[in-house]
Amino acid sequence: MAKQGLPNNAASAAARLSVAPMMEWTDRHCRYFHRLISEQALLYTEMVTAPALVRGGAVHLLEFSSDEHPVAVQLGGSDPHELAEASRLCAERGYDEINLNVGCPSDRVQSGFFGAVLMERPALVAECVAAMIKAQPVEVTVKCRIGVDDQDPETVLPDFLARVRDAGVRRVTIHARKAWLQGLSPKENRDVPPLDYDLVHRMKAAFPDLHISLNGGLETLEAGLPHLQDLDGLMYGRAAYHQPWDILADADERVFGAKPQIRTRADVVHNMLPYIDAHVDAGGKLAQVTRHMLGLFAGQPGARSWRRVLSEGAYKPEAGRALVLQALETVQLAQAA
Repeated sequence: MAKQGLPNNAASAAARLSVAPMMEWTDRHCRYFHRLISEQALLYTEMVTAPALVRGGAVHLLEFSSDEHPVAVQLGGSDPHELAEASRLCAERGYDEINLNVGCPSDRVQSGFFGAVLMERPALVAECVAAMIKAQPVEVTVKCRIGVDDQDPETVLPDFLARVRDAGVRRVTIHARKAWLQGLSPKENRDVPPLDYDLVHRMKAAFPDLHISLNGGLETLEAGLPHLQDLDGLMYGRAAYHQPWDILADADERVFGAKPQIRTRADVVHNMLPYIDAHVDAGGKLAQVTRHMLGLFAGQPGARSWRRVLSEGAYKPEAGRALVLQALETVQLAQAA
């Protein structure tokens, strides 16, 4: 079992910059890699459904390394009793925060009656988070959209925030787009509905007691920083995954005010090697780890060869640290040319 989590205020402080929960992406290998780039950022798990934990007994989905702290688990569900029990299981394993998903628009999530569809059931969300808070001591937060389908965000979002605040939630991340539950794919829901950052800023003014983080459309660290003049945090999704160095490497200094560290992308690669060795020695596949590292050299000379060597070789049965070092050498040769 992982060590006990940090105090709730530590997770709140770390939420000044976080990496979003992303299905099939932010697994434990990804989080370990991201933690080597930023010591301060808050890292989220992939969404784990409460039914899988409570009815399916899939508690192995909650495994993580103590080196990942501060780390939050995201739960999906809509049954207050089930979410309460799932939250208790998460707290026992030492997570620093438990987040309820009220933002995912996928058909699979809708069919399970959780995710963004819950924006239409604010009273139920309030009941869920109240039960989660009562069941265990770890801070419970919410990640939501500004609305769904034909809802008027100016009306529904303040009502939603008031209800979850009154239920005991003190920290909310708002994806500044509507989710269209009918007619748009999950991918389209990340790009097609227009962003409304101004609305999120107005919500902070209306709810000064809430810690509000902004999510959606943030592609560079520079683009996000001005929002921190009014808002409490930034959440990066795909930009942090595809260009992890660009988002995370300077975050500790520029967002959290930490002392600058002199390190390079190559340092991160070398620091990953013991983790890779342990994973491969335990029977894991190299590609399970290195698929999350493909964007490390994005925009740099040698980035293409780095991706090619790892993509073509990491699935081979014998693949291990030697392949990673070979890929790094191709980058270093390209940069020296």
